[in-house]
Amino acid sequence: MLKKLLPLALVCLSLSACSTLTSPFSSGAAPSGAAVAPYREQVELTGRLNVVYQKDDKPESATVNFNWQQTAQRTDVTLYSPVGSTLATIAVTPREAVLTQSGKAPRSAPDVDTLSAQMLGWSLPVSGLRDWLQGYAMGADGKRFIASPANDSVTTKDGWRLRYVSWQEVGQNVADNTPGALPQPRRIDAERNASAQADAVSLRIVLDPATSAPAP
Repeated sequence: MLKKLLPLALVCLSLSACSTLTSPFSSGAAPSGAAVAPYREQVELTGRLNVVYQKDDKPESATVNFNWQQTAQRTDVTLYSPVGSTLATIAVTPREAVLTQSGKAPRSAPDVDTLSAQMLGWSLPVSGLRDWLQGYAMGADGKRFIASPANDSVTTKDGWRLRYVSWQEVGQNVADNTPGALPQPRRIDAERNASAQADAVSLRIVLDPATSAPAP
């Protein structure tokens, strides 16, 4: 059962980007007038992922839980089945991506795109999620997108249509004296049409309730 769930679970993390981990958004400060909470390079998030995608011209779907940890130079993701069993761990650095399954030797590749292409037949762009989970993205026009409840959708440079469906608020961050009641994403819907390079995918991400931003 876990063997069957694993490829479905990995698809859940697919949003589009490359393996470079450094974000274009400054940590700890949002541009003037931005409603979303300031971007943080170091963050830990948990939540649920539901994905619908095409396999052999047939629709497939999966739902998994996840734990997401990132620093400026690394991302670690753990995928869990609905009953709490660990399906896989994924570690991404600027040098390589490593996928580890229970009872199997780790598999690695120079970047996430290469590794997920080997495993799934299409790329797993962690860099996109690093920004999107916090309400930031690179728009199709090449400009930085900053989400807010009043500015909740964008098409990214790599063809994903993002919509921030619901929000949650966090209180004051005593580490950097950020004001209270700042919005952070709660639910994010993303979809990408089929192309010569990739299959169609739609994704729903629901993040667990946030707490005040921790000190770096």
